[in-house]
Amino acid sequence: MTTHPPEPALSPISAEALNRDCFCRTLDTARLRQQLESDPSLQGLTDTVLTTRPHLFSNGVVFISKPMQAQIGAAVAAIECVAALPGYQAQALMRAAPVAQHPWGPLGVCMGYDFHISQQGPHLIEINTNAGGLLLNVALARAQQACCEELDPAFGASARQSNLAQSIFDMFANEWRLQRGNLPWQNVLIVDSDPQNQYLSAEFELFRQLFAQHGLQAHVADPSELVWHGGQLLYQGQSVNMVYNRLTDFYLQEPAHQALRLAYNAGAVVLTPHPRAHALLADKRNLIVLSQDALLAAWGANAADRKILAASVPSTRLVTAERADELWAQRRKLFFKPVAGYGAKAAYRGDKLTRRVWGEILAGDFVAQTLVPPSERMMDVDGVATDLKFDLRAYTYGGQVQLLAARIYSGQTTNFRTPGGGFAPVIVVPDPETT
Repeated sequence: MTTHPPEPALSPISAEALNRDCFCRTLDTARLRQQLESDPSLQGLTDTVLTTRPHLFSNGVVFISKPMQAQIGAAVAAIECVAALPGYQAQALMRAAPVAQHPWGPLGVCMGYDFHISQQGPHLIEINTNAGGLLLNVALARAQQACCEELDPAFGASARQSNLAQSIFDMFANEWRLQRGNLPWQNVLIVDSDPQNQYLSAEFELFRQLFAQHGLQAHVADPSELVWHGGQLLYQGQSVNMVYNRLTDFYLQEPAHQALRLAYNAGAVVLTPHPRAHALLADKRNLIVLSQDALLAAWGANAADRKILAASVPSTRLVTAERADELWAQRRKLFFKPVAGYGAKAAYRGDKLTRRVWGEILAGDFVAQTLVPPSERMMDVDGVATDLKFDLRAYTYGGQVQLLAARIYSGQTTNFRTPGGGFAPVIVVPDPETT
């Protein structure tokens, strides 16, 4: 560490060099307040967020090249093309709970594809069906100021997301049409367990505001407040049209989720994201087949998609007792994740494993993925140049990237507890080799 960070070099310069040498603090807190509190009902939200979630937002940004951005988009599109193949769907749904079998129509909103970046390109770490942070990152991107004149166009492009909020609403409207056609749409319920105490609870209010601005009744609720009665899902006595699902009980198996499960099974509510999307995309066992070229070819995946997946999905294997000795010997090159995990919970770098934890992994349902170290970002933390890590999240819908955001952290996985860390906007810069 040094106490006086060097001045950043100016463009044309690689994204890697900017991540190493640019120490500018670009977050305009006043502008962030304006973005988060655009509706009078949300006044005070910024103070609450910054006080109780001090490491939710980073003061800096992450840089990537245009070719890297294009490769991420291609990887997302290839995965969703493969996930539509009958053979792929058959194997994914065969191991899923009965509630995941319903083809009601919706695609699933707010998909999140998480990547680590290397010189070889983006590497998929995991897929999430209820990725949090989309609207928070929209506000964050608009609250940035350019750190130097040469990069002003790039920052301006990030901030000018004027149509993004509308496209996010349109995503939900499309989910409604896919299941209900032209029937009138009146309300949305944003559902999570104990929503007021969730780490990203502020985002629930942003979504509530977004729906209300388009004339819908919108509320935030705990699933235990729902009632299944007379063929309808009820909240405070009113029939619920759509549920924006933020639960991490992906197959709605907990007793408190019974009313929602019964309504979804009956097709009585438009639920998004839904159990079928989790089974087809977010179950970690899908990483195994996405990294098996011969199997994908047998299912009919085209050569172009398979080439993209071979480059972007690290080899992944199921942890079994039969492979225990082999995987333990290779552990330093592996990352272990629970099949039904989320948010890096109970995920372990192999080089940090103890025998006790290894025993827990063998007793549970885990996959072992080839380790791809995260990229690094030098940040100015209280005047000290600090080496942190980052991953990239592509927020997507229907196989198309809506927004790229970074998560800066230290330690094994993202944690939102790192000084200088948190969500950060992604600035796309020209590749100096192509300029």
